[in-house]
Amino acid sequence: MRVFVKVCGLRTVEAALAAVDAGADAVGVVFSTTSPRRIDEAGARAIVDAIRGRAETVVVTNDMDAAAAAALTARLGADILQLHGPYAASDFARAAEWHPRLWRATSLAAAGELSAGAYGDEAILLDAPRPGSGERWDLTELVARRPAGRWLLAGGLTPGNVADAVREAQPWGVDVSSGVESAPGEKDLGLIRTFVSAARSVGESGR
Repeated sequence: MRVFVKVCGLRTVEAALAAVDAGADAVGVVFSTTSPRRIDEAGARAIVDAIRGRAETVVVTNDMDAAAAAALTARLGADILQLHGPYAASDFARAAEWHPRLWRATSLAAAGELSAGAYGDEAILLDAPRPGSGERWDLTELVARRPAGRWLLAGGLTPGNVADAVREAQPWGVDVSSGVESAPGEKDLGLIRTFVSAARSVGESGR
């Protein structure tokens, strides 16, 4: 099975194109006020326009009103809105009125329902306790509590460990941000290419 690969926290068209050229299925832009990867609407629009038709584009937030975030996603013409953290089912319902394609990002520490679709979402992203921190998940607990349906593994993934993580956890997809950076918020194009290649190598050899 071919693993789905998302590269998140992109802030330049150059990095987004590098991710897609390497074979990434999705790129993410972050609208969270405390993140070193945050982007403004003009920057996000440039990335969405450059990638349109080549890969999925994902708007990510953890501190915007859900309906406002969904309206922003629709305005940008992005494909997916990823609501990260303590959003309730009612928030997803309000967001769906503006933009129908939603992903739900959570962690094992905070997760309630671990079935994709429980909040009207099409996929779950399972992150480290502190998103964007580079912290890794507890693999033993992860395997015991593997989500149902489509889910992406995130948190502490790097070019050096993603292949083993995919083999052991068997997620539908993987998401990387800090693991392909030379400094917080600064993507390394070489690391992006190496990460996508490493993740793809598992799908090609079977898992």
